[in-house]
Amino acid sequence: MRKASGMKLTNRLVAFVTLIVICAIFVVFIGGAISFRKLGQNYLTNYLDGVVNVIDQQLADPDGAQAFSRWLPHLLKASNVVELEISSSAGSIYSFKGLHPLTDPNVLYISHYQLEKNTGFNIDIKSLPPYTEFTYSIGAMSSISIAIMIIIMGLVWGMNWLRRQLHGSELLEVRGRMILAGRVDKYAVGSEEEWPATASLALDQMIAELKDARQERSRFDTFIRTHTFLDQLTGTANRVLFDSRLQSIVQDQDTYGSVILIRISEWDHLLAEKGKEAADDLIQDVGMILSNLIQRYSDTVLSRYFDAEFAIMIPQQSAKEIKQFTSQLLKALERLTPAAPLETDNWCHIGVTFFSSGERRGRIMDEADMALRSAQLHRANSWYAFKKEQQWDDSRGSVRWRTLLDAVFNAGGPILYQQPVVNADGETLLHRELLARIKDENGVLIKASRFLPAVEQVGFNIRMDKLVIAKSLQLLKTMPVSDVFSINVSIIALLDKSFVRWLRDELLQTPRTVLNRLSFEIPEGSLVKHLDAMRPIARMIVGLGCKLVIDQAGRTIVSTHYIKDIKVDYIKLHRSLIREIHQRQENQLFVRSMLGACADSNAKVIAVGVENNNEWQVLKQLGVHGGQGRYFGAEISLISDSNIQQK
Repeated sequence: MRKASGMKLTNRLVAFVTLIVICAIFVVFIGGAISFRKLGQNYLTNYLDGVVNVIDQQLADPDGAQAFSRWLPHLLKASNVVELEISSSAGSIYSFKGLHPLTDPNVLYISHYQLEKNTGFNIDIKSLPPYTEFTYSIGAMSSISIAIMIIIMGLVWGMNWLRRQLHGSELLEVRGRMILAGRVDKYAVGSEEEWPATASLALDQMIAELKDARQERSRFDTFIRTHTFLDQLTGTANRVLFDSRLQSIVQDQDTYGSVILIRISEWDHLLAEKGKEAADDLIQDVGMILSNLIQRYSDTVLSRYFDAEFAIMIPQQSAKEIKQFTSQLLKALERLTPAAPLETDNWCHIGVTFFSSGERRGRIMDEADMALRSAQLHRANSWYAFKKEQQWDDSRGSVRWRTLLDAVFNAGGPILYQQPVVNADGETLLHRELLARIKDENGVLIKASRFLPAVEQVGFNIRMDKLVIAKSLQLLKTMPVSDVFSINVSIIALLDKSFVRWLRDELLQTPRTVLNRLSFEIPEGSLVKHLDAMRPIARMIVGLGCKLVIDQAGRTIVSTHYIKDIKVDYIKLHRSLIREIHQRQENQLFVRSMLGACADSNAKVIAVGVENNNEWQVLKQLGVHGGQGRYFGAEISLISDSNIQQK
């Protein structure tokens, strides 16, 4: 991957120009010194040639040699000649040796001459090189010094001018670095000072088009999921999503619940006589009533199962609670006044059946349909529950739940179990998700899916999340650095200001090395619903060094624009999408859509609830980053307890 340069363009140009100027000055100085030395040697050679010619002429005169001792020493001293010897084959004729103090005899300039007018005579001269005894003089070097100062001042001015000219390119470079760092939104529009202006404007346009493309991709992904899993008239789940969720929940262990079918009788006649608009208005009114009534229960699925038939799945609620809910549901529907030809007192009928783990989905829907037909036989607005042997009995009310949960929390909180989350290679461990369990009065272990609705009902969410977080931080401090945990946090707790302050203080008191091994999981539906309030909390969690995980993605159909809005590390798909995905093309389409939404972000998609190799192979082909489920490892306790009885 190509990396961005670590040196700014201005600094590189300044360094280049400075180096060029310094090299030019150095070359001029070296060339000048060499030329200066050569000129001095040429001057000395010419001067000595003149002295030799004078001596040669004097030797030609018969009386000239006798006069050497009178005038020649003065000439030689003035010429910086240290030694001179006139000789012939007969021997030395004249010799001169000056009194100059020499620190280094090797610096003497030695020359040898043969006289032209006096053949056979030679002169050997040792003289001082020119400028040997000169010292630096400000006056003599002032012009050079001034020239150097002018060059330096020009260089500084030129560098400042160059920096000003390239300031726009530096702004553009800084903006590019910020975009590479992921801060696209803040630097989407550049400054007017950026240069080149065409590159800046082109970058602005490309970012704007990219943002539009991302939003369009998010809208398109939402459109795909909506048309695949939602009813376009009421906005509720369609039959595909309802069957998938029901199939998933009956295959889980220790689950139970009920299915409620609501049918509008004679809806076809209303459609034929009053038209599609009147028939659709009635469907919308019924769907609105049902949507409002199911808000009290978590993990509930409302579906428009057929044209005039709705289905509701309510998990983890007792038979007594379901019957009370059905009675309230019928009373709410009876407040509607349907248009003719529907009869006011005989237009809606409800069938109820109960299910538990291991039952077949088709059998459950057949039971609900038979109960609905029995209600229709009454010839009045009514409901009927299918008679079957109950395979579960959980009539614990809110008072008993409050008593049990209060005792558990006072005793130290829930028991923590763990389940591994592995990479796509099936071996590398990404983290371990911590799962809460509690014991009832008889010591029987209760899963979170059983007691979490009660925790929310009695208002113990904050209390439970504090205990789980405190336990997790304590465990991370004592366990090896290779252990990485992920814990679930309810949106109710995160929306409480006192809890957020407590969480911030706890994280600030924890070493960074510990926080880097901790992830917080938040349900997708709740996050999107309260996205504005969750943005600063998500930034705080990520800023302190923890990872952010979005859980239960796909349980509800929401826009995936939040992936670009907050920094998400992992997105965990809801287990209903994973169950038998190798046989469900619509679920594969949903997973592809989610992977496409994460393509331009750092978020990694993890499949939750992988049960067999067929599911895992399809998920790997789709491109998920990791998996979690019994295929990779069962849920095991962090503290060995052989006396725990599974319920």
